[in-house]
Amino acid sequence: MHSVLKVCQSLCSKGAVQQTLRGYSAVTASPDGIQQGVAYSLLLKKSREEVFRSPELSHMSANESESKKMNLFQAVNDAMSIALSTDNTAVLFGEDVSFGGVFRASTGLAEKYGRERVFNTPLTEQGIVGFGIGMASVGHTAIAEIQFADYIYPAFDQLVNEASKYRYRSGNQFNVGGLTVRTPCSAVGHGALYHSQSPEGFFAHCPGLKVVMPRSPIQAKGMLLASIRDRNPVVFFEPKILYRSAVEEVPVGDYVLPLGKAEVLKQGTDVTVVGYGSQIYTLENAIQLAEKRLPGISCELIDLRTILPMDVETVAKSVRKTGRLVIAHEAPKTAGVAAELSTSIMEHCFLNLQAPIQRVCGWDTPFPLVYEPFYLPSMVRCFDAIKTAAEY
Repeated sequence: MHSVLKVCQSLCSKGAVQQTLRGYSAVTASPDGIQQGVAYSLLLKKSREEVFRSPELSHMSANESESKKMNLFQAVNDAMSIALSTDNTAVLFGEDVSFGGVFRASTGLAEKYGRERVFNTPLTEQGIVGFGIGMASVGHTAIAEIQFADYIYPAFDQLVNEASKYRYRSGNQFNVGGLTVRTPCSAVGHGALYHSQSPEGFFAHCPGLKVVMPRSPIQAKGMLLASIRDRNPVVFFEPKILYRSAVEEVPVGDYVLPLGKAEVLKQGTDVTVVGYGSQIYTLENAIQLAEKRLPGISCELIDLRTILPMDVETVAKSVRKTGRLVIAHEAPKTAGVAAELSTSIMEHCFLNLQAPIQRVCGWDTPFPLVYEPFYLPSMVRCFDAIKTAAEY
């Protein structure tokens, strides 16, 4: 009995350590002194000056724009409020959205814009997206919420067979470009099978859709407004672990960020490291660990931001310089976004590669509960991939 207890304690301890290594906003540091998690990220903008130093937002500085501290769900709320206030055809709907939604992302919008424009739907994902397609087809800007990405599958037919093909099958006479489908996705620490999935790869295979996943409040606001105004149907994935943990100064004005364009977050010379969504912060920590443990190494960090269409050229340009590539995401490895990007880079950069491309992803299993720390592409797993590529 004593030996069994020791094993259980050991497993629990390992799990806790792995969770700490993954922990987005946990107050923790590794033995190497790496302060992990979103709370310590150098990628988040902490001041107005930092915000408007960004090339994509610098034009707003000339207008003396202000910024306000927001977390990610507040930034999403702000984007939807601007969309509703600037577009009289815009409507917002989904399960529970009229009283704020389960993550409070639509708080106050029904009171501000009326329950004719912000309203609840029955619990039917296929119906929600089908209704959105109908609204968009007659000229409305339809902002639909699927309460969890894990439950988007009943709407798969509507998105893949109807929304994505509407323009093509009508010879561009009709379209549903006014449709945006928002949905919270990815790991949250305790979501298990049905509240943790990252299904972006399913939709990345579908011409006619755009697929987006932001990493931060600034990105969420700008890319959601761009998605709502884009004349193609967009599936907008929101990493729910970041709703409250990611906090930064966000421009209070109306702005959009480009869809289909990756962003180089950190320049480097030896290894290109690519991710998107909440995985970016794990990769940031993995790079810090690599540059500490592997003297002289320099990593370049790229956020894809838009999964479809994928900005292969920005990644290829980096790989031509570094000769090495590591890609990480929470979704399973087989036929994932990393697989597609790997193939594209092989086609564009075959003679530039100095090491096999490394993929660090979720395992090809259902998303576990107690084993979540072992399933996720943690800082240590990402560091190992960087080390493998660098030392090949």
